[in-house]
Amino acid sequence: MAVFQYMARDAQGKMVNGTTQAASQSAVVKMLRDQGLTPTSIQAGAAAGKGKQARGKGGGPKLDDAVIISRQMATMIRAGLPLIEVLDILADQAEKASLKKIMRDIEKDVEAGSSFTEAIQKHPKLFDTFFLSMVRAGEASGMLDAILDQVATYLEKVLAIRRKVKSAVMYPLTVSVIAFAITIFLLVKVVPVFEDIFSELGSNLPVPTQITIYLSKTLQNHLLKMLIGLVVVIFIIGRWAKSKSGRYKLDYLKLNIPIFGPIFIKVAIAKFTRTLGTLIKAGVNILYALEITAKTAGNTVIEEAVLKTRTSIQSGESLTRPLIEAGCFPPMVTRMIDVGERTGMLETMLSKIADFYEDQVNAAVTGLTSLIEPLLIVFLGVVVGFIVISMFMPMFKMVEVLTKS
Repeated sequence: MAVFQYMARDAQGKMVNGTTQAASQSAVVKMLRDQGLTPTSIQAGAAAGKGKQARGKGGGPKLDDAVIISRQMATMIRAGLPLIEVLDILADQAEKASLKKIMRDIEKDVEAGSSFTEAIQKHPKLFDTFFLSMVRAGEASGMLDAILDQVATYLEKVLAIRRKVKSAVMYPLTVSVIAFAITIFLLVKVVPVFEDIFSELGSNLPVPTQITIYLSKTLQNHLLKMLIGLVVVIFIIGRWAKSKSGRYKLDYLKLNIPIFGPIFIKVAIAKFTRTLGTLIKAGVNILYALEITAKTAGNTVIEEAVLKTRTSIQSGESLTRPLIEAGCFPPMVTRMIDVGERTGMLETMLSKIADFYEDQVNAAVTGLTSLIEPLLIVFLGVVVGFIVISMFMPMFKMVEVLTKS
């Protein structure tokens, strides 16, 4: 029998806490329902204790928190719980101090007579424009639970694709940094020791050894200057990237760089179609939906294309022409959107495009990771191997001379 800690509501809506022993979590649910209680949280003893200690921990709200909130709210609202009680439960369950405060603030605003949309509007760090627009549509249509389910599904897909891309970029970057650090260590710390030994021999050194020693001396004499120069270059690029023209050029470069460019394009298309399709499905006006999609695009090239599309629709033109002119949307995407627009199945077409490109991103990232791993290992082996062999070549020569004598 395991120990479980539970939180539940009685018939009057009062919160009840306690612990019990049961064979499984489902047995605890049955026991609570037999007692006329509605379970809101059930955790095994060890996990519950850990969660209790974690309450009040630091850290700002993240996208993961928005996923959990939207999914739990949808479930509890569908179960018939009043919005105030739902917010109270979410505040009780929040582990982060910042998240707990946000939920309490929203609860107070709703109790004071504000709508849920007005309450969450005060917390843009957790609830972005997309979330806000979806909730507004859900409240207006009386389908808040269904809309929140759509939001949770959308955010889960965004998180999944973001993690995929992050892993594709971070893995080679991490290995490259480690390889660079090992190379610097060998050249700065190890090679000078051998250099002192070779200077005592007084004989001509092999060309690879001379190259390695030259690189070692260059690093020893100018390493600090190189690091300062690198920091300055990064700072200048960072400031330039924050400017409007710099950000646009950088985003354009992202979409056109070899290897990673096609992945970034697929990610941008998947996010654009998924966001626009979800907003249209929720009943958001297409002009407003395009404005939100542009703001949440994450790439200024895509953002500009979407805003041009919005202007095109306002002028009575088609949705697809500005997308074609942008040059970053493949023909398949623009043709499917065009067909969806003409047949009145735009939402369905956008959803199919998003599904296709999310699968494409998964396949591309998996293939890229499997390709980069051996290449990085070979690169590291060649660099380190060259340094090691170049250091041992004079020793081989010395042993050969001693053997002959």
